[in-house]
Amino acid sequence: MDNYTPTSRTRIRRLPKRGSYDKLAVHAILDEGFICHVGFAVDAQPYVIPTIYARAGDTIYLHGSAVSRMLHTLAQGVQLCITVTLLDGLVLARSAFHHSLNYRSVVMIGSARLVDDKDEKMHALQSITDHVVPGRWNEVRWPNALELKQTSVLALPLAEVSAKIRSGPPLDDDVDYSLPIWAGVVPVCTRLGTPKDDGRVLPEVPAIELARIARRATPAG
Repeated sequence: MDNYTPTSRTRIRRLPKRGSYDKLAVHAILDEGFICHVGFAVDAQPYVIPTIYARAGDTIYLHGSAVSRMLHTLAQGVQLCITVTLLDGLVLARSAFHHSLNYRSVVMIGSARLVDDKDEKMHALQSITDHVVPGRWNEVRWPNALELKQTSVLALPLAEVSAKIRSGPPLDDDVDYSLPIWAGVVPVCTRLGTPKDDGRVLPEVPAIELARIARRATPAG
C-alpha cells in the first residue's frame, strides 16, 4: 500500500488540500527531522517531551533512560501523539492576516510497546544513531550489557499517520496587491557548523565529514 489510511484522528479537516497520507512523503519528512515531540497525558496532566527518534520501515523508535517517566508511562500502553515539523520558510504577506510559514509536518497517533528483544533493541539503537549521522554505528563502541539494561526503547507502528505541508508564496487579498509592501518567502535552512572536537581526540583521527550528515537532509526550498 502506497498510502496510510486516514482515520477519524488523523484525517486533515482544516485546509485538507495540504494534507497527505502518501508513505513516501511521510517517510521523507521523518527521515529529515532530528527531533520529535511526544505528547501524552498522565492523570489528566498533559506532557509534551522533545526527544530523538528514528524510523525503521513502518516503525518509529524512541529511546531513553530506563527510569524515564515518559518511557515508563508509554510502555504501559498510554495513547500518545508524536509530531515532527520541518520549517522551510517565512511567508511574508502584505497583510498581517496572511502571514504564514512554509513547513512540512507529520502527526503519528497510537500506543507504543516496550522493546524487550535484544536483537530488535540493538537494531533500534543503531537506527537512532545512524539517523543522526549515517554510518556512525559501525564507527563507535556498541552498548554493553549494563548500558542496554539502563536504556529503554519503545516502538510505535506507523498506522495512524498524516502529513501536512504548506509551500509557495503568500496569498494576499486582491485589493492588497497594490500596496507598496514587500511580500514573498524567506527560505529557512538548517546549516552545519565547523566540527569542534572535545579536546581528547587522538591525533591521527580525522574530523567528522560534514558531507555525511548533510546527505541525510533535503535543502529547504
